[in-house]
Order: sequence, then structure tokens, then C-alpha cells
Amino acid sequence: MDNMAKKKQNTMPSGFAGLTRYFDESPEKIKLTPHQVIILCASVIAVVSALKFFA
Repeated sequence: MDNMAKKKQNTMPSGFAGLTRYFDESPEKIKLTPHQVIILCASVIAVVSALKFFA
């Protein structure tokens, strides 16, 4: 009976306990501000609208 208890017991790594760590630094090559993203989206919408209008 002692062997059954040992087989069913699952152990977690002592340092993690199911938590995920996210690091602040990431190797991003392109960094955009929210203002730049809004301008980019508006530009794409304008180009697509113009193409639909003239096609």
C-alpha cells in the first residue's frame, strides 16, 4: 500500500509552482507607439477605400 501512495503523488518543480514568468525585455526589432499604430491603420483603411472606389 505504501508503493501505491508514492506512485500517485505528483510533484511540482520547487521554483515554479505553475506560474509563468514574463520578462520585461524582449528582442523586438520594430517598436511602434500607439500613435504610430493608429496612423498606420488609418492609412491602410484609406488606401483600401481608394482602391475600391477607383476599381
